[in-house]
Amino acid sequence: MSDSIDVDRYRDELESKRAEKDEFFADHPQSPIPPAERDDFNGLDYFDPDPTYRVSATATVHDDPEVVLMDTTAGREMRYLRVATLEFELDREDEDLEDGTFELAAYQQESPNEEPLFVPFRDKTTGQQTYDGGRYMELEPEHDLADGDEIIVDFNIAYSPFCAYSDTFDCPLPPEENWLEVTIPAGERHE
Repeated sequence: MSDSIDVDRYRDELESKRAEKDEFFADHPQSPIPPAERDDFNGLDYFDPDPTYRVSATATVHDDPEVVLMDTTAGREMRYLRVATLEFELDREDEDLEDGTFELAAYQQESPNEEPLFVPFRDKTTGQQTYDGGRYMELEPEHDLADGDEIIVDFNIAYSPFCAYSDTFDCPLPPEENWLEVTIPAGERHE
């Protein structure tokens, strides 16, 4: 973790956001949990908050973003633009990797908008401890990114898409360029 944060406050805020999400999933009409299953819903499963997986990434911005077609869980394709590449380091002493530097592409849909950066990814927990379709992060830079800017990538906010809970949703699958060859035990778990 490259920036200094109040770890206790960080954990409290993360736990509070997780409790809000559990409440939404349990009670809200737009919850992805099928109505017949909501009475048995006891909350989502998460890895313990771990500031080690809140890292600073260096952005490379793509001025002429390339179109990326992402397959979806329903067998369709969705068009996204690869607007940035985020490079970051993880302290991976417990794994036999030559290099602790990783990259994730960040996307936005084609229509001009102020959407957050969409970062779908897979890692070595995918299909075991986490949803087999991968997980998502949405990152909101404080300003338009420029080459060399730093942005926080917090895997503790990684979440399973709605299609993990119901077949009625159609979700984009992380493209191969966002398959990390590392274990990221942070964020939402899925049985």
